Amino acid sequence: MLGVMPTGKAMEAAREAGLDLVEVAPNERPPVCKIMDFGKYKYSQKKKASKQKQHQVQVKEIRVRPKTGDHDIEVKVKRAREFLEHKDKVLVNVLFRGRELAHIDEGRKVMDEVLQALEDVAKVEKNPSMEGKRMTAIVAPRV
Repeated sequence: MLGVMPTGKAMEAAREAGLDLVEVAPNERPPVCKIMDFGKYKYSQKKKASKQKQHQVQVKEIRVRPKTGDHDIEVKVKRAREFLEHKDKVLVNVLFRGRELAHIDEGRKVMDEVLQALEDVAKVEKNPSMEGKRMTAIVAPRV
């Protein structure tokens, strides 16, 4: 606290200290200034702002087919786990083509297998349902 002083004298004091004279409250009478390292101040403000920024939840999608192999399903489940650990929701799609629509029970088995594998890290937000030629379910990370 150096008190009230003319601008020239304040700038001289800042120069002697090897720092910058930064106007903190320009609307006050008289204006309030601080002697500080301006680069360091801007850096700390940027760090504070990035810390406050919240993660935006996205919906990631996993697509499988009724005839998808076991290992391929494991790979998809592993990827879904990564999404869930990153606090994103996962939309699980089982796509049916052509004659596969006659065997919806096969698709249901695949869907149940995926949901069973993700049971420990996710909760089912939307139960599996048919929407046209696809069966969908949404899982969200457990809190």
